[in-house]
Amino acid sequence: MLPFGGGPQRVRTDAAPFVRFSDGTEPPLSQGVRTGPFLFTSGQGPLHPVTHAMPDAFADQARRVLANVEAVVGDRRSIVRCTCYLADRAHFAEFNAVYREFFADCDPLPARTTVVARLVREGVLVEVDAVAVVG
Repeated sequence: MLPFGGGPQRVRTDAAPFVRFSDGTEPPLSQGVRTGPFLFTSGQGPLHPVTHAMPDAFADQARRVLANVEAVVGDRRSIVRCTCYLADRAHFAEFNAVYREFFADCDPLPARTTVVARLVREGVLVEVDAVAVVG
């Protein structure tokens, strides 16, 4: 048994997208994993949780990504750390504006790292994973 009272637990919600591969198999990941008081999310993309539609505009993708992160953790005020992945450095200022708006009611703001990277899914301009304190 782990010192904080048990092993990791998978977190699953229909309020954030969980997309199967084209052959119908599930990806080898959890939307989130809770261990002790911490919840770690997988990277959340800009897909709508029901329709799996993806916005074209960067700001709309960023808002959807952050909403999907919150859906997995349950409350944005519990988020203590974000890693943010941008497909293009040119979106950095716009991302900061959306991020600041999303976390406006949070003090302190989560710790954060932003990385410019080539993202896996075609058309995805932003992805975010997070760590939250949930218990």
